[in-house]
Amino acid sequence: MRPRPAALALALVTLGGVASAAQGAVNAELGQRTGNATLGAVVNNLGGCLLVLVGLLVLPSMRTGLVALRRARMPWWSYLGGLGGAAIVVLAAYAVPVLGVAVFTIAQVAGSSLGGLASDRTGLAPVGRLPLTPSRVAGALLGVAAVALAQTGRPIGDLAVGVLLLAVLGGVAVALQAALNGRISAAGSAAAGVAVNFVVSTPAVLLVAALAGAFTGPSVSWPSGWHLYTGGLLGVGIVAALVIGVRAAGVLRTGLALVGGQLVGALLLDVLLPQGPGARLPVLAGAVLTLLAVLVAGRGPRAATAPATGTPPPPPAPRASPVAEVGPGGDDGVVRVAPDDVPGPDGKLGT
Repeated sequence: MRPRPAALALALVTLGGVASAAQGAVNAELGQRTGNATLGAVVNNLGGCLLVLVGLLVLPSMRTGLVALRRARMPWWSYLGGLGGAAIVVLAAYAVPVLGVAVFTIAQVAGSSLGGLASDRTGLAPVGRLPLTPSRVAGALLGVAAVALAQTGRPIGDLAVGVLLLAVLGGVAVALQAALNGRISAAGSAAAGVAVNFVVSTPAVLLVAALAGAFTGPSVSWPSGWHLYTGGLLGVGIVAALVIGVRAAGVLRTGLALVGGQLVGALLLDVLLPQGPGARLPVLAGAVLTLLAVLVAGRGPRAATAPATGTPPPPPAPRASPVAEVGPGGDDGVVRVAPDDVPGPDGKLGT
């Protein structure tokens, strides 16, 4: 699969961010109505795995991509990107009640920006090494500032240093998830990258849910409403958008585009939901500034283009010099002269 143009890929990631905001709202409501916050993540991942199984049956690109992965013999750690998604789910469950939504979100975006800069600089993502330029650092800082602006007025909890650092590490894990899934998609296909993500993340989420007691105690009363069970479908779209974005634009810009889409989605939910607070200017300003950060981070030198695969064309054969027949001369009676020989004053050629 060839990387798509960066502008188109980042537009898809922004739409993925809108889907991420909807997914977060759906999973949170499902967890609240079932009485266990981790059940939303469980339903989300199981739904994604079900879609992956359907994809294996109907998508040739997923099957051929997985076969290509087996032949590529990638390092074992390349397959661990899905753990980043599982990690942020776990950390959010513990950190949000302590830090509050605003501080946790800012810390997570700061971590994902830091992880994006590091991943791009080391060439962990398939786009290649991207230099640590002032414009990229400025874009990352502008993204964090934009998210901080968007969280104005949100509840703030205790600024526990240990929990705050865990939230930052959660953001780094999200950046690593995008980079590693991008490597998998480059070696196989985008569909294969999505499949590997859910196969790896789902056991981790199930383990966390079991430790949290989600599968013990009284039976769960599952609420009605089909929209509460769309988290898996949204998750597949989000992961697919990320692997496309990382291949075209790198981890940092992909992460910023995702955050911008999340803020746009949050603004739409605030306006469209009956109990929503309506449009809030800080969220709108934060969304605009985050998308501006994507443009700022894209200025400056780009990664070196990887050499094309395949056998290079053979060099052109040396071109024989044309000859001129100028009268008696050699054994055959013809003098053959290179074109840059010039007759002298006496009409003779050569010295």
